[in-house]
Amino acid sequence: MGAPRKPTLLILLIFSHVFICKILSEGVTKDEAKQLRDEVSEMFYHAFEGYMKHAFPHDELKPLSCIGEDTLGGYALTLIDSLDTLALLGDQEHFSSSVEWIGKNLRFDINKTVSVFETTIRILGGLLSAHLMASDYNTGMRIPSYDDELLRLAEDLARRMLPAFDTPTGIPFGSVNLLHGVDENESKITSTAGGGTLTLEFGVLSRLTNDPVFEQVTKNAVQGLWARRSKINLLGAHIDVFSGEWTQKDAGIGTSIDSFYEYLLKAYLLFGDEEYLFMFQEAYRAAMHYLYNDPWYVEVNMNSAALVWPLFNSLQAFWPGLQVLAGDIDPAIRTHTAFFSVWKRYGFTPEGFNLATLSVQQGQKSYPLRPELIESTYWLYKATRNPRYLDAGRDMLASLQYGARCTCGYCHISDVEFHQQEDHMESFFLAETVKYLWLLFDLAAGPDNLVENGPYKYIFSTEGHLLPATPQISLVREHCSYFGAYCRSSNLRPETFVSDISKDARETNQSQSYTEPDASNFLSHSRLKKSPISGVIKGFCPGLTHEQRFGISYVASEEDIEDESSTPRKTEVVNSHPVMVVLNPSSTREPSDAHKDLDNRQEPESESQSVPEPEIEESVSGK
Repeated sequence: MGAPRKPTLLILLIFSHVFICKILSEGVTKDEAKQLRDEVSEMFYHAFEGYMKHAFPHDELKPLSCIGEDTLGGYALTLIDSLDTLALLGDQEHFSSSVEWIGKNLRFDINKTVSVFETTIRILGGLLSAHLMASDYNTGMRIPSYDDELLRLAEDLARRMLPAFDTPTGIPFGSVNLLHGVDENESKITSTAGGGTLTLEFGVLSRLTNDPVFEQVTKNAVQGLWARRSKINLLGAHIDVFSGEWTQKDAGIGTSIDSFYEYLLKAYLLFGDEEYLFMFQEAYRAAMHYLYNDPWYVEVNMNSAALVWPLFNSLQAFWPGLQVLAGDIDPAIRTHTAFFSVWKRYGFTPEGFNLATLSVQQGQKSYPLRPELIESTYWLYKATRNPRYLDAGRDMLASLQYGARCTCGYCHISDVEFHQQEDHMESFFLAETVKYLWLLFDLAAGPDNLVENGPYKYIFSTEGHLLPATPQISLVREHCSYFGAYCRSSNLRPETFVSDISKDARETNQSQSYTEPDASNFLSHSRLKKSPISGVIKGFCPGLTHEQRFGISYVASEEDIEDESSTPRKTEVVNSHPVMVVLNPSSTREPSDAHKDLDNRQEPESESQSVPEPEIEESVSGK
């Protein structure tokens, strides 16, 4: 199969006690966690108010010179990207005024050529997340005067991007003009991540607008990429959207590929579509077999698995967090330890760190305020409750405060070795970096936020936007979830749906309430049952009932029960939340000495060995 799986160089590196240090926990108390959380809040407002004062309505802030710049489309990118962070912080005043301004002033009928990927994850995702909060009393952020303005803007934007998907492979062009469509001279080369990281935002839009076209085109794109995988289930970094030929055959988990893996798993979690689960299973197994050199990940040729590039790039740092969602905790712990050792060495993670020379890769010395390592730190703390991750978060917060803080916001670091500041602040700093830091410390302080204690489970988009697993979005049997979908011909009448939320699940959304004793069970077995597909017809679905949309059921009176006793009725069960596979937080095991193959991993310690089926509540669900 090409090059050996573990080159001698990397084996020596793994056991190098000089570089991979053991992180000693100094302990973060609950009171200190509150102080750190408040410090992160101040960090957010320093940057947000700097943007609003000096850069709005331009896209992004130049925090040293305190002026604005348009980097995407010239439509208040940073404000849109920050909306759900404002909601998470409970800032009703800024959230409401921002939503109102966007609804009245934002337009997309402009002659601008934009990145399909960036526009989708930053703008479309930001609008949808804010809409779902502003329109729902259950979130505590409902705006009384709000009338779906953000949803209409999101639909208009997505329709303007649809021409990008008109390719022979179904894989979209990388860019599209919002007024004229795809330019005739537009490049036919796009990245795997660019074509395969659109499913969450477009899928949610389909379910909110009752128009399946958005979900279908993005699923076609994923299928187009997956159909062109190599015989060993690896994908390259760049592909020709017309011919389907790979133009860069380097396979990895970082730059140009990273979020393709992420959205395979998250699309299954949010939508319950088992095809995404199957693709994730196969892709994940291949990545762990050919790319994983414990605890690092390398890039290899997608066909031969020959080693191409022994490099840690900063975008790889999301991977341990994804492994937490997949239930594969042990390698996540080891990899996070290795990645964080790079941060400890320089105070930040450079864009590239060469594993052969143990030094910063030339030309990749910058740190553009990326969130990925902080994101994985949050997920590992949520899964294990190991205080080492609070210590890591405290160190990362200190680095940002002392190295990146500048006059009007936070600056890129152009050289991690000398901590040179650069006059730029990406919108994702407020959408992701600050958000994950705040969630980490709030979780330790005793969480009181939408994510942990809110009415829904949330899936984070790759831009950190909060997408709730409401019944309207996450119905398992979605053959009647929107007009134009496929319905069983025998099931056109509305029926009684009962929420499948157990008493335990209604108490809290903290990870303590959702345990998974068998981590490998997620990857080897789906807990979702397929609906029969016989006798389907298209276009006659009645849409969601009130009960389905809000995840509640009504108790029939005794008279109604007696009247219908002679006519048996079929009761269907709807899972209102996808299964989040997260280990019991009491499990704080240290990394093992050797990586177990995916199919032969040891089961994590647990008091029980099976997941009990949730009880069906007979009364109105608390969701």
